[in-house]
Amino acid sequence: MIRLPALARAVLTPVLVLASTGTALAAPDPAATAGNTAWMLTATVLVLFMTLPGLALFYGGLVQARNVLSVLMHCFAICCLVSILWAAAGYSLAFGDSLGWIGTLSKSFLAGLGAHEQSGLPENVFVIFQMTFAIITPALIIGAFPERVTFPFVLIFTAAWLMLAYVPIAHWVWGGGWLAAMGVIDFAGGIVVHTSAGIAALISAMLIGARRGFPHHVMPPHNPGMTMAGAAMLWVGWFGFNGGSALAADSNAGQAILVTHLAASCGAVTWMVIEWLRFGKPSSVGLVTGMVAGLATITPAAGVVGPVGALIYGVLAGILCFSVTRYIKFTLRIDDSLDVFAVHGVGGILGSILLAIFASPALGGAGLPEGATMGSQLIVQLIGVGVAALWSGLVTMVVLVVYRATYRLRVSQEEEHDGLDLTAHGERAYDLK
Repeated sequence: MIRLPALARAVLTPVLVLASTGTALAAPDPAATAGNTAWMLTATVLVLFMTLPGLALFYGGLVQARNVLSVLMHCFAICCLVSILWAAAGYSLAFGDSLGWIGTLSKSFLAGLGAHEQSGLPENVFVIFQMTFAIITPALIIGAFPERVTFPFVLIFTAAWLMLAYVPIAHWVWGGGWLAAMGVIDFAGGIVVHTSAGIAALISAMLIGARRGFPHHVMPPHNPGMTMAGAAMLWVGWFGFNGGSALAADSNAGQAILVTHLAASCGAVTWMVIEWLRFGKPSSVGLVTGMVAGLATITPAAGVVGPVGALIYGVLAGILCFSVTRYIKFTLRIDDSLDVFAVHGVGGILGSILLAIFASPALGGAGLPEGATMGSQLIVQLIGVGVAALWSGLVTMVVLVVYRATYRLRVSQEEEHDGLDLTAHGERAYDLK
């Protein structure tokens, strides 16, 4: 037998015991049809595709050439780190037996998986589908502070924010927690993903501070073509994000994909037209940013609004998110570098609130839960959005203040000038010799 130090044995023994209890999965429930399972596996791949390579390329093209590898590195490392934490405790706390405010650790290290109670899917399929949501949420946040923070900060912030902010909010809304019991509707993450990430991005940008030269020096995207390619991947992957949230291969999934596509198209065209009228030329970055705004806005309502509602969502997303983007950067002078709050936060908040109106069958929607009225649901949605925003903002602030008092959060001016690709990772994205 290989001898291990006492500390290693103490750490590994409970892990190995829990892992051994979870390797033999219970037989899937008969209700989990092969078609549903196949669709959910496909949706899982699509959602992961949103982060790697979609979001990585989308963000990578928007930063300066000397920092593109650092952004790709952030997205890749976040994917790996969150996957481990989700398996170890995140899934159990978010979707385990509810204590009201948080789940239990009964499914730590994915022990005792069987069939998912709501959908009848094999629970391991549900685990990894939800894992992809947990991956992309903190990955969205890093768009608020690229090109100026240390790599250890990205890792520690991601781990802390995931466990302290994302996991509790996911439990409250999706895991049978108190917001779910109140009747909050969040079909695919307008509250859990986009509101929480958007608020965290705004607070982070304010506390970390701006890049050198902001806002006086123009910092154009170094590769709009890369950004457009990443945006196209995001659009395709979003069909799994929203369509997969139906947890079945049925008409609900089809409707979710339909309205998702319409909102994205309308958001893109609206943003493009605004830029065209205001600046004389439509930009590729503006077109795809409007598309993402439409996608973020329809996400919470994809399961309840109809095609007409989706078109209106897209128009409103394009107008409001464009306006907030310029207000944040040029009026408030907050360097939310890649517009995470203005696009994802504002979009998620807007879509989550408006669903109380556009879910009406008179507007082509699927209707509200039994006993709910437009007014009562609006109040519930406002509470859900407010709670998620408040909790995410509070956790973000505490994590940043504690980290800044303990470790070096920002890189030096010299490192920022030379770029994080070389100073943090010893590599260059491009050989320009």
